[in-house]
Amino acid sequence: MLDQARIREVVQRNCDISDARYARQHTMCVYLLKMREYYRWEKGLSEDEPLPMGQVGEWVTARERLWDDLEVRDFDCLPMGEDECLDPFASADINQVLAPLGLIYSAGYGRFVKPHFFLARLHRRDHEAGFEVLVSDEELARDLSAPPAMFLNQTVYVRRDAMRRLIWERIEEWQWQKSPDGPLARALAIHGYHGDRDRALECMTEAEVDTAVWHELGEGLVGRELGEAWEHMVLDLAGSRAELHLRAVRDMWADAMVTLPRLLADGRDASLHFYFANLKGLRRALVPGWFAAYGEWSDGGDAEGLRDCVERGHAHWSRVCTEILGKYREQGTGAADAIADTVESAFV
Repeated sequence: MLDQARIREVVQRNCDISDARYARQHTMCVYLLKMREYYRWEKGLSEDEPLPMGQVGEWVTARERLWDDLEVRDFDCLPMGEDECLDPFASADINQVLAPLGLIYSAGYGRFVKPHFFLARLHRRDHEAGFEVLVSDEELARDLSAPPAMFLNQTVYVRRDAMRRLIWERIEEWQWQKSPDGPLARALAIHGYHGDRDRALECMTEAEVDTAVWHELGEGLVGRELGEAWEHMVLDLAGSRAELHLRAVRDMWADAMVTLPRLLADGRDASLHFYFANLKGLRRALVPGWFAAYGEWSDGGDAEGLRDCVERGHAHWSRVCTEILGKYREQGTGAADAIADTVESAFV
């Protein structure tokens, strides 16, 4: 018999160890926002429940004290039986054991090679394009950052609970800005947010889980095109100016290959609005043509212009990624700045 409470405890401790090493590298503003959301998750609070600021401050202090104690500790293996303890990064082997219990586990690396772990209840399991798709629901253990989706070892992981929390964060930002219009406002209107907020948030979560699945499938298909050399390059350039550029350009190719064509084909208007509401920073700067075509469509035009832009983007990002790999093969880590410059000038 598996000791589920013990497994949960070990996964959470590994999450805490990862946070001890990386969490305080965020800017102060981002750090405080993440800690606020993390407190809500740990205490089981609803999205809009008022936070007891004094208690939150005490909790943050206690959490940072815990991190100080854990920072130099190694990750623990996961107890999968009386005589078996599996490497915490052996996600596939661990999931084979946990699947009959209706649980899902993942361990991988995010931005700046930060380890991410989570344990949750399995919501659904599918197969598409030769990949396994695992969607989780209630999260039992997690770290400070909760990426809603990840592609790892030919498997798509999408975290429904994390997606709902991300959507609510975007809604909060929109409410603070008091912006009456824009992509997010249009998405919320389609979902009937102002009539039944809870129902709209639930429907929006379901819709964006699908979008996340399609994006990660795109990541997997792009990975087949690029081969292992791309992954080696990202790890080799981790922490450099080029790392975020590499992730951005691969995201754009995945979206041009799968995400946006699926949204357009299925008439997912609300999700298209939400997609462009979330396209910010470097990613937004890379696709001015997409935004122009989106603007024409959202103003009442047809979607042909947007479809054409996405189709051109597919070929464009394929060429850019091939060029980047060529620079890396020639110069190794010395190509970091040249790669970043190539991406920044490769807008479409």
